[in-house]
Amino acid sequence: MYAVIKTGGKQYKVSEGDIITIEKLESEAGDKVKFEEVLAVNDGELKVGDPTVNGASVEASVLRNGRGKKVIVYKYKRKSGYHKKNGHRQSFTQVRIEKINA
Repeated sequence: MYAVIKTGGKQYKVSEGDIITIEKLESEAGDKVKFEEVLAVNDGELKVGDPTVNGASVEASVLRNGRGKKVIVYKYKRKSGYHKKNGHRQSFTQVRIEKINA
């Protein structure tokens, strides 16, 4: 059994027991979260939502919050002496999928 959920502007295919890294949620480690935007569920037969599946949800528990590896952004224009170095670390939340309610 698997489901396709939408969170943080992205879509994830999840099964029970999966550990996924998603965009940061306002939850602490150990909290339970419920994803209501379920786009599709497969439990022997595929149910596709229009745009979401009615009555379907996915329950998960938050494992940790963190920040990803640093990405260096370097802007450079030749012959003019212009260069700018910048870094970015994206925040994330790691969750374990506990149950798929279809």
